[in-house]
Amino acid sequence: HDGIQRDYILYIPAIYDGNTDVPLVLNFHGFSSNANEQMHYGDFRDIADTEGFLLVHPEGTLLDGEQHWNVGNFTIGSTADDVGFTEALIDELANLYAINLDRVYSVGMSNGGFMSFLLACQLSEKIAAIASVTGSMTPVTYDACNTQHPTPILQIHGTSDSVVPYYGDDTWTLSI
Repeated sequence: HDGIQRDYILYIPAIYDGNTDVPLVLNFHGFSSNANEQMHYGDFRDIADTEGFLLVHPEGTLLDGEQHWNVGNFTIGSTADDVGFTEALIDELANLYAINLDRVYSVGMSNGGFMSFLLACQLSEKIAAIASVTGSMTPVTYDACNTQHPTPILQIHGTSDSVVPYYGDDTWTLSI
């Protein structure tokens, strides 16, 4: 995408037969993590096996030597078009597999949760719902949010989080 090789790990449950459109779940890693770590850390493979959805773990790009998702504010300096990459990824997977495009979901850990919020704002025509674990919205995401429909959100967070403050920080993250 955009002249950059972008990678992902796709998990296809054994019950997938290609004859019926199935949901797609995007599972985004946190800052300094990667797709493989997220596949094991936020492991939905058993659930995908039971529920029959395709599961994809996209890989972020490097920013100052760290894998990340470009969500503004704390990723300042990044030029990665992660929304465009995600849209292209959804389209490509829909060309290759039987995917119910009304049931595309985004989940993420920390920076991946911020990415899920960004997708709900900027790619809502393709995202049915999101879940964020320890992520929030940057002020940049909030200020530019332009959803096309109400988007269900599951937020998992705690007041003791020392990395992404629950009550926010005006310079880079909003309060939960």
